[in-house]
Amino acid sequence: MFSLPLLVIFIGFAVLSMVVSGRLKSKFATYSKIPVTGGLTGREIAERMLRDNGIYNVTVQSVPGQLTDHYNPANMTINLSPDVYNGRSVASAAVAAHETGHAVQHAHSYSMLQLRTALVPLQNVSAKIINFVFIAMFFGAFMFQGIFSYDLALEIIIACYAVFTLFAFITLPVEIDASRRALAWLNTSGITYGETHEKAKDALKWAAYTYVVAALASLATLLYYIMIFVGRRD
Repeated sequence: MFSLPLLVIFIGFAVLSMVVSGRLKSKFATYSKIPVTGGLTGREIAERMLRDNGIYNVTVQSVPGQLTDHYNPANMTINLSPDVYNGRSVASAAVAAHETGHAVQHAHSYSMLQLRTALVPLQNVSAKIINFVFIAMFFGAFMFQGIFSYDLALEIIIACYAVFTLFAFITLPVEIDASRRALAWLNTSGITYGETHEKAKDALKWAAYTYVVAALASLATLLYYIMIFVGRRD
């Protein structure tokens, strides 16, 4: 089950993820030193973008950590890390506007966001199931045919990774669309323009790459287990 090809997949995508993550942090460190027009903080930018889109029931708040920024549709909050919440830079503007883009998606009932939100419970259950299967396999439970067989374990793993992969690929258009909305608003509002707008676009581009790598890694792992299962049937 845990063979050399799978190890190569994991290591390969782990290295790629580290490279992209490192590049993303480097970009944000650089763009965090470049101020935006008007000197607005991330919080002020998010609140202004919400108002411009006629949204008044979403709260902007600060959460601890770095790159912990996210929109929570369950409690209608835009959660910004301290550097973004208080920042007055191109980086903080890009992140704040991107997360606000998710709130705009929610308000406009963007179909892909609705689909991703609907899949969250299934994603969480799948994660718990696959953890149990891997732990059981580690202790050799699959050897006991009365509990579950090797083939059944493969079927469960494939089903779980199918959910992970579906969720990852649905996430891509959601993130890309949020960035598109953010960049369009930043440009029309005059907060970024010319060179600063290109830097905001570059920052969000590298953020999107992290989701692309995650989706491809999930797909590669899914295909690997499918090939094992099909090979056992031949």
